[in-house]
Amino acid sequence: MKSGYVSIVGKPNVGKSTLINSLLNYKVSIVSPRPAITRIRVLGIYNSEEGQIAILDTPGFENVQNELGRVMQKTIIASIEEADIVIPVIESRGWQTEDERIMETIKKFNKRHILVINKVDLLPHKESLLPLIKESNERYEFVDIVPVSALKNKNIDTLRKCIFSHLPEGDRLFPEDMKTNIPLHYTIAEIIREKAVNKTYQEVPQAIAVEVEEIKPGNKDKNMMVIKANIVVDRENLKHIIIGKNGSKLKEIGQFSRKELEIVLGKKVYLELWVKVIKDWRERPDIFRKFGYGDM
Repeated sequence: MKSGYVSIVGKPNVGKSTLINSLLNYKVSIVSPRPAITRIRVLGIYNSEEGQIAILDTPGFENVQNELGRVMQKTIIASIEEADIVIPVIESRGWQTEDERIMETIKKFNKRHILVINKVDLLPHKESLLPLIKESNERYEFVDIVPVSALKNKNIDTLRKCIFSHLPEGDRLFPEDMKTNIPLHYTIAEIIREKAVNKTYQEVPQAIAVEVEEIKPGNKDKNMMVIKANIVVDRENLKHIIIGKNGSKLKEIGQFSRKELEIVLGKKVYLELWVKVIKDWRERPDIFRKFGYGDM
């Protein structure tokens, strides 16, 4: 039996979260077209007859702009150190300066590297991949290179087999029925944050966090879950954007969040959302650690 940790790394918006969800066959990491949305180190667990893969989705490598950013970069390094295999992800359009900078960082660690070339569905024909694969082999020492489309679920089975082939022999690291290490309140918070991020624009997504205040059974209907949460922003003017005209935006975020939460929890959900301003929360570890950023 094979088992071990795999760390997925790359620049923001390269498709890491979509890739981990595809590898696991279930959603564990939030997905957004907005860059740099992953903030917690998400652990997803894949089990098969071959063994167990513990997959770490990490924040994107990026220029540090605040204290939260510094903590996120430390999280990436810790995930690389813990991993048996590191999977750097690049896009099919080729190597970018950011990708090269990331590789220079992970080369410092004595790990096996499997390169994933994502978004191959955007290429006009498969043959255009060959020069990129050749260039990648010449640049760095990868044990394997696997082109995929995480969004279209193309070549994901091949990637899983490749990972298992390079994992060490060993017993399962986690119980076979365990899917993730994320506590329920963080899972709920991340689902709400995903909807809020995807319904906003420009500078707003980076300023959003979600704080779950209460999770309890319904007073009359025990098959209902009552959830109270705050969407947190760091400036007063952003509060009005989240709420929208006559509360329309907040209502929309709540509706989409509730639908997914009911699927995840397997129960009816009564969701109560408020918008809260905590000035400069991204510069305050005492605040953002309460949201789960930096402690997973």
